Amino acid sequence: QIEAAGVSGVTDVWCPAQGGNRLLVIVALRQKYAGHSRQVAHVAAQCGAAAYNGRYVIVVDDDIDIYNLSDVLWAVLTRSDPAADIEFIRRAWSSPLDPMVPAGAVPINSRAIIDATIPWERKETFAEPIVSKEQAGKTVEKWGYILDKRRSTDDS
Repeated sequence: QIEAAGVSGVTDVWCPAQGGNRLLVIVALRQKYAGHSRQVAHVAAQCGAAAYNGRYVIVVDDDIDIYNLSDVLWAVLTRSDPAADIEFIRRAWSSPLDPMVPAGAVPINSRAIIDATIPWERKETFAEPIVSKEQAGKTVEKWGYILDKRRSTDDS
C-alpha cells in the first residue's frame, strides 16, 4: 500500500500481533534522499489498515530485522533523538473499540511517528554498530540458552 501511494525504497513492513495488527506499524527502508524516512512514516500512518485505529509507526533502516522487536528497539534507542525524531498526528481516525477512546466519545486518537533511521545527512559518518550481526549470532549460538530466558518468545 505504501508503494501504491508512490513511495519507493520500502523493503519490508510488519504490524506485530502485540498491537492487534494495527496499533504498531514497523517499516524497513532503504533511504534514497533527505526526507525519505519522514515521507514513508507519514504515508504508512495514513494508508490502508494503519489509517484505521493506528497508534505508532516506526521507520528503521533496512539493516534492522523488523520481525525482532529487540532489534527495532535498539534502532529507536541508538538512531533517534526524541525531540527531533518523534512527530505526532492529532485527531486521526480511530475506532469505538480503541481502549483509549472513552465510551461514547468521537473515535479519534493521535499517532506517533518515530524515525529510527540513521539521519540522512550523517549516513557516511554515523557510528557503526559495536557488535556485528555475525558476532551477535555467535553469541546467541553459544549463550542463547541463558539469553532466551530473559527474552520473550515473541522476540526470537
